Formats: sequence, C-alpha cells, structure tokens
Amino acid sequence: MKRVIKNILKFFLLLIVAGIVFIAWANYSIKKKSQAFVSYTIADIPRTKTALLLGTGKTLSNGQPNAYFYNRIRAAAGLYKSGKIQYIIVSGDNSQKDYNEPEDMQVALMEYGIPQERIFLDHAGFRTLDSVVRAKEIFGQTKLVIISQKFHNERAVFLAKQNGIEAFGYNAADVNKYAGFKTNLREYLAKAKAYLDLLLGVEPKFGGDKILIP
Repeated sequence: MKRVIKNILKFFLLLIVAGIVFIAWANYSIKKKSQAFVSYTIADIPRTKTALLLGTGKTLSNGQPNAYFYNRIRAAAGLYKSGKIQYIIVSGDNSQKDYNEPEDMQVALMEYGIPQERIFLDHAGFRTLDSVVRAKEIFGQTKLVIISQKFHNERAVFLAKQNGIEAFGYNAADVNKYAGFKTNLREYLAKAKAYLDLLLGVEPKFGGDKILIP
C-alpha cells in the first residue's frame, strides 16, 4: 500500500513539474515570437487602417479607476491622432446588462475627440482569442495594430499571427508593479492557455453577421 501511495505521489509531482515547465516555455516562446512586433513608440508602428483596442473594465472591484483602462484609451487616442490608424475596433465583455466594456471605451475615446463613426463596437470580445479572431472573421481585417499593455500585446499579437493576421502591438503605459501584480501573475497562465487553445482548436464563443469597415 505504501508503495502505491508513493508511486501516486511521484506521478502527481511529475505532473506539477511538467506543468511548470510548460508554462515557463509558453511564456518564453510567446515573448520571443512577438518581441519584434510590439513597441511603445508610435514611429515604430506601421500605418494601418484599423486598430484593435482590447477591453478591460474602467473601474476596479473597489470602485477606483482602472489605470489599465485609461492608459489604453490614451494610447489609442494618441495613435489615431498621429494618423497611423483610421478606425478602431473596441472589443470587450458585455456579458452583463450593467457591464459594457466596448461602450465605456467608445465614450472615453469620444471624450478624446475621436469621431463616433470611426469606432466600431465588438460586444463579444470575452477573451483575447475571441477579440482577435472576430476582428478577422466579423470585421474582415487581416492587418491590425493591437492596443493594450505590453504583456497583453505579446499574447494578442502571437494569437493574431497564428490566425493569419498581420499584427503589430502598440503598448499602452503599464501600471506600477504592485498594482498590477495579480494581473501579471494571471498572464503567465494566460500565455500557457493560449498554446492550449491553439492545440485544441478553440474558437470564439460567438459568431455573427459581418460588419463592414469602410
């Protein structure tokens, strides 16, 4: 009996070690494959018709403003005003009646002077994979500038390229390490899941009618 228990413990220990190795490899691989295509500098970003702004809530669970949200809005506005992009797809979560990331981002972008007709809403961007694939399948875009923080852009650009999209990432300003500790920790797991989603052929949760961007 002791021998059986010992073997079971060894098996689970091997699984844990394998999981840690896989997560570390996935993070290294995604960062390496995307590093040449993400930048904090507008001059590095090629002129592209459409940008994809990835969603997040405008407030934190404690009611305080979410720095990730506002930094992404400022980055998107700066990119638009530089003339590098003409349209912005704002893609985020709208799974609850009183929670609407795309509309919150649209309002914030308009406050920066971006015309409403230049902003397209994707209410089914529940995950990064959904947002990226829907930009191609629903909005017909095969070349994108993706706007988010660097850690997020690395994964988004990787997923976009794996789905046949010519993608670049414009990095919004990050938040301080203490405030973003949980987010950065989750990202390690998210990068590993990105590889699993590709291996398993995971698709967006929702489809929909095609939306034409002029």
